[in-house]
Amino acid sequence: MTLDTILLAVGPGDADRTDELAEAVVEVAKPAGSTVVLGHVFTQSEYDEVLERLAFDTELEAADPDEVASRHATIRDLRATLEDDDVDYVIRGAVGDHGPTIVDLAESVDADRVVVGGRRRSPTGKAVFGSTAQEVLLSAPCPVTFVRGAE
Repeated sequence: MTLDTILLAVGPGDADRTDELAEAVVEVAKPAGSTVVLGHVFTQSEYDEVLERLAFDTELEAADPDEVASRHATIRDLRATLEDDDVDYVIRGAVGDHGPTIVDLAESVDADRVVVGGRRRSPTGKAVFGSTAQEVLLSAPCPVTFVRGAE
């Protein structure tokens, strides 16, 4: 199976595991010559908050999710690692509920693999709070690699 496109999906909770995510995606993408799609998914409230924090003047410029994602610190950190390792990438931003929007993004970029991060949770924690990674694992149109952050 060739891996032409790998979606590395990140969100607000991934800032503390960028090293692990970058290492996992480089390990798969570099030998295969894959293009990595750095996909940052925001809920609407997260997106509005980021627009304000990054000082987007929404009256003067359209707030394109791809541009907003490219200016986000997590994406900048991942981008630097991919450039250091000479891995091709593109940046995509999306707004919506994390799980379904990651699945939609994987479909729209025709991903051959999705890489998502997460943390260890108890079965009760998953049932009560839900799990973006679990939803992606069950619904993605391709294999999913789960990267657990450092504990």
